[in-house]
Amino acid sequence: MLETERLVLEKLTVEDAPFMLELLNSPLWLQFIGDRKVRTLDDARQYILNGAIKSYEQIGFGPFLVKLKSERTPIGMCGLFKRDTLEDMDIGFAFLPDSIGKGYGFEAATAVVVYARDVLKASRIVGITNQDNQNSIHLLEKLGFCFERKVHLTTGDEVFLFGMSISNS
Repeated sequence: MLETERLVLEKLTVEDAPFMLELLNSPLWLQFIGDRKVRTLDDARQYILNGAIKSYEQIGFGPFLVKLKSERTPIGMCGLFKRDTLEDMDIGFAFLPDSIGKGYGFEAATAVVVYARDVLKASRIVGITNQDNQNSIHLLEKLGFCFERKVHLTTGDEVFLFGMSISNS
């Protein structure tokens, strides 16, 4: 678990299926990340089991559920991923529409970058985003990531790749 001034970041569990069902079908997720075909609570549970929980078990990290500290209400997800097509771990984030533009993404992503550096001992992380997703591009740049190049994912999608050195030295 990670904590910031306003947020708590926790590992996802199957009990988070109702929230994930909502997030995965939110307009910005569908537009910029893509349709994951998660339509039911059971689909959402399977998505969590085959994604986040499998990632925690196999590589030791994955996405965190982002909750408001005050109410413990889930508002998004932010964490680290290891994709076959990328050499470095990458940061990913998505928030419900009502939580965008309030600084939660920057707050959560800053905690995840510190976690990657201090706990996972990563020296570099990357972030990928759809070239039309101005909110994500702005957040990556605000975090200190720099545009490096366009890359193709296994899905065939071309995305922008941003990178940042995060070593303590």
